[in-house]
Amino acid sequence: MKKHIIESVIEGSIGWELEIETGDKLLAINNKEINDIFDYHYLCEDDYLEILIEKADGEEWLLEVEKDEDEELGLCFSDSLMDKYKSCHNKCVFCFIDQNPPGMRDTIYFKDDDTRLSFLQGNYVTFTNLQDKDIDRIIEYKLAPINISVHTTNEELRCKMLNNRFAGKVNSIMKRLYDAKIPMNAQIVLCKGLNDGDELDKTLSDLLQYAPIMQSLSIVPVGLTKYREGLYPLESFNKDDAIDLIKTVEKYQKLALEKHGIHFVHASDEWYINAGIDFPDADNYDGYIQLENGVGMNRLLFDEFDEAINYYLEDNGGTCNVSKRISTITGVLAYESKLLLKDKLKKVAPNIDFEIYPIINHYFGEKITVTGLLTGQDIINQLKDKDLGDVLLLPCNTLKSDEDIFLDDVTLEELQNALQVKVVVVQSSGMDLFNRIIETEN
Repeated sequence: MKKHIIESVIEGSIGWELEIETGDKLLAINNKEINDIFDYHYLCEDDYLEILIEKADGEEWLLEVEKDEDEELGLCFSDSLMDKYKSCHNKCVFCFIDQNPPGMRDTIYFKDDDTRLSFLQGNYVTFTNLQDKDIDRIIEYKLAPINISVHTTNEELRCKMLNNRFAGKVNSIMKRLYDAKIPMNAQIVLCKGLNDGDELDKTLSDLLQYAPIMQSLSIVPVGLTKYREGLYPLESFNKDDAIDLIKTVEKYQKLALEKHGIHFVHASDEWYINAGIDFPDADNYDGYIQLENGVGMNRLLFDEFDEAINYYLEDNGGTCNVSKRISTITGVLAYESKLLLKDKLKKVAPNIDFEIYPIINHYFGEKITVTGLLTGQDIINQLKDKDLGDVLLLPCNTLKSDEDIFLDDVTLEELQNALQVKVVVVQSSGMDLFNRIIETEN
């Protein structure tokens, strides 16, 4: 029987009143073993519970409680998943982790493919390590939405791309989830010469049959670092490829709109930038379901920036007269589009000198052009001789989500000391960017 260590108990909660303490272990609820956090939440939905606790001295307490169905016990566990993460069983031809340079921290090389993280953190998963009982549990618990890395509905091709003989079963699993009305989102990492062209047409046609239960589908181009020795030979997409891809997306968006009233399939921002085509309007993104895949990030940023400007003008009755010099960075991909922000800013704050520096990714290779994969050393090396003004605004996606550290283990403090400038972290929001520019003190 699994024993789940209780890290803390919320004061005033049911658990607190039952005298459950930090260090106690949860053994079972209603005589059922708890495998992970989803079992725990599902079992806690009952209005009558028998909770089996092991105290620090080994004594077992069986506690009875009557409560409202939506009332929490107030127990917090040392492991948020209450279980070990499931690792990936695939060897995908496009896997970014396989293209990492040596010498990075160990956690960067861990490949997770844990369906439970799809619900907890929005991760995309392949379904290759799921058993029937896992699918049954998703349906029974009504866990949703579930985010699926599909890539292709051609079962033979999917087995090849994932290097896993079980990869073809994704179609039958999606059908089960569709029949059970479990909301889904899907992702395609597009690889030139593999799942593009006619194969992509087939995949889009197949997946459209799952709409609107499948709420959205993103298409992102494969990312290629300079560390691909011994890996499957893949090529980058060019401008003509990007134009063709957008035409394909628009064709299926039209079909989806006619049938379901949603756009359904979305191209990530890279395709529009590389094609030299303007980003679609906000309505095209169906509520920005796929922001984490880079779908609509620039459109949302620009619209939020415009909104922030309008709020400022309304609240202050005119333009900003503050004089200051501010700088920020971006990956090479978005540099030209980000220059539009400078033009927008000039209209409301003509005395603020706002400089945007594109950072070339030498760490992973120059084909990696997104901001979120920039490293501390590349930023330092390319900014150390630049005039950064009074403050450097740093996009938050360059840092680890729970720690002020870059992918190469350079810390935010080290960056600030090396550049000898005040560094302010900016959230992924046009509103926050504008406010930081206007309000940051020198």
